[in-house]
Amino acid sequence: MTEDQLEQEALGWLASVGYTPLNARDLDNLDPRLARASTRELVLAVSLRAAIDRLNPAVPAAAREDAFRQVLDLGQPALLSGNRAFHRVLVTGVPVQYQKDGETRGDFVRLIDWQDTSRNEWLAVQQFTIKGPRHTRRPDTFCSSTVCHWC
Repeated sequence: MTEDQLEQEALGWLASVGYTPLNARDLDNLDPRLARASTRELVLAVSLRAAIDRLNPAVPAAAREDAFRQVLDLGQPALLSGNRAFHRVLVTGVPVQYQKDGETRGDFVRLIDWQDTSRNEWLAVQQFTIKGPRHTRRPDTFCSSTVCHWC
C-alpha cells in the first residue's frame, strides 16, 4: 500500500463517520472554512466564529466575541500548557461574563456540541500546511472539529 492509498483510506473512513474531506492544496484560501491570514495561524477562525454563533445563540454577541478572542489567545506561552488550556475550553466551554437585566452573569460559550454532534462541523483536511517557529509541517490528514489546534 502506498502513502497516498493509505491517506485515501483514512479519508474514506473519516467521511464514513461524518467528516467532510477537503484538500488544502486545492482549497487553501479558496474554501472559506480553510481561510487563514497565514500558515502560522492554527485556528480556522471562520469556522470557529460560525460554531460559536451557531451553538450559543442565547449568549450576547459581545460575550461570544470575547470567547472567540480567548480561544485565539489562550495566554499560555508553553506548548504543553497551551494544549491543556485548549482541551479544557473544548470540553467545558469558554468562560465569559455579560450584563443581563442589570446583573453580571457568568456563562460558558461552547465550541463543540457534545450532546448533538451533528450540529458540529467535522473536517478532515489533506495537506494542511502549518508553519511553526522552527519547522513547517504538512500532515497527510488533519482532523478538525470547528477549530484546529496543532501542537
